[in-house]
Amino acid sequence: MKKKIHPKNYRPVVFKDINNEKILICRSTVKTKDSIQINGLDYPLCKMEISSFSHPFFTGEKRFLGKTGPAEKFKKKYEKYQKN
Repeated sequence: MKKKIHPKNYRPVVFKDINNEKILICRSTVKTKDSIQINGLDYPLCKMEISSFSHPFFTGEKRFLGKTGPAEKFKKKYEKYQKN
């Protein structure tokens, strides 16, 4: 590997999936304010909402989110005014 091509802040970082508390340690330059201690070592912590541990494509699960988008809210609100 070539020397002196990586940025100075290229270091091990913990990526934590907040949905299932699984962690992944890999090298990154991501800026973080949080830190976590694992096996007696302090690592910068990057929290993720979704990862391969929780994404339905990788897990094979089918999930339906309770949130609806603005288009669905609009349609529901004004469906009584539609002419059939």
